[in-house]
Amino acid sequence: MDLYEYQAKELFGRRGIPVPAGGVATSPEQAREIATGLAAPVVVKAQVKTGGRGKAGGIRAASGPGETEAEAARVLGMDIRGHVAHAVLVEAATTPAEEYYAAYLVDRAEGTFLAMVSRHGGMDIEEVAASDPDALVRLPIDPLAGVDADTAGLLAEKAGLPPETAKVLHRLWQVMVEEDALLVEVNPLVRTADGRIMALDGKVTLDGNAAFRHDREPPAASGGLEDRARAKGLNYVKLAGRVGVVGNGAGLVMSTLDVVAQAGAAPANFLDIGGGASAQVMADGLEIILSDPDVRSVLVNVFGGITTCDAVATGIVTALHQLGERGLSRPIVVRLDGNNAEVGRRILSDARHPAVRQVFTMDGAAELAAGLAAGA
Repeated sequence: MDLYEYQAKELFGRRGIPVPAGGVATSPEQAREIATGLAAPVVVKAQVKTGGRGKAGGIRAASGPGETEAEAARVLGMDIRGHVAHAVLVEAATTPAEEYYAAYLVDRAEGTFLAMVSRHGGMDIEEVAASDPDALVRLPIDPLAGVDADTAGLLAEKAGLPPETAKVLHRLWQVMVEEDALLVEVNPLVRTADGRIMALDGKVTLDGNAAFRHDREPPAASGGLEDRARAKGLNYVKLAGRVGVVGNGAGLVMSTLDVVAQAGAAPANFLDIGGGASAQVMADGLEIILSDPDVRSVLVNVFGGITTCDAVATGIVTALHQLGERGLSRPIVVRLDGNNAEVGRRILSDARHPAVRQVFTMDGAAELAAGLAAGA
């Protein structure tokens, strides 16, 4: 479960990690009230569970309470990559002297934890890793030993961070372990002109399997596609590309993402309709995928088992009927194989929907979907 920035900072604050003073508002008037209690200037930050807020205009500076109210009115309701901002975080503006990057995550490939620390924060860490690999320190963390004060000091030293950051790195590890997190990330972690170390942003992903060990309030609905999918019992994940992906079963969906990448495109999202999905589930899933404005083409890749291909095909036809004109806007490449594949293909052929194109191989379907997305 991903947390909003303000929720991540609440966890940081409980463990003594300095964060800017501020509060959360769901209306422009509340934003003004919060700004009144802060020293100007302030920043107004959209609370959405996606990146790219700044480029989308979801982070705005304000010189005082009146301007804060006006900026909050602009940000609230903003759609950022399919995520609607229902709240803003109003914080005292901070001018960094230096920016760093720090994260702990679960390294599934190695079966352990991984620390990633860099003296170059405030930018995409992928860019740092590509342009200057030595600037990103990666250190496997022994799950039993964890990150004590000495290890935190070693991390800071290796990454070229000031010694004062070690205390924050140690406390971030406490967040990781005590909250059963899969990811704890701060970008940027800053040093201010007067020498304070502060988390200006925060990203935390909690392990939903460990939720029973914590007395937490249920996550607030964002109104985004993830919430809409969850309400329908679907597993939907937003990505940064242009090809929407629908499949059945985690293994097939992950493989589909790979073949889309091999075909030279990036997935915009993916949705697993699971096993035993009905035609209505398929229709719901396709409606969610097509609601993502980043999607330029859709790849439906289904291997029929308990979920039969005729049910999937019926769901696609149903969804397109429900979507009406919206269903014509982007091409849908369908690859059906397995149980009742012939029946499913016939249902699609008989429907003669202009948006649907059938391909019999997984690689061929991915190449067509990637090409259609590139040409859109």
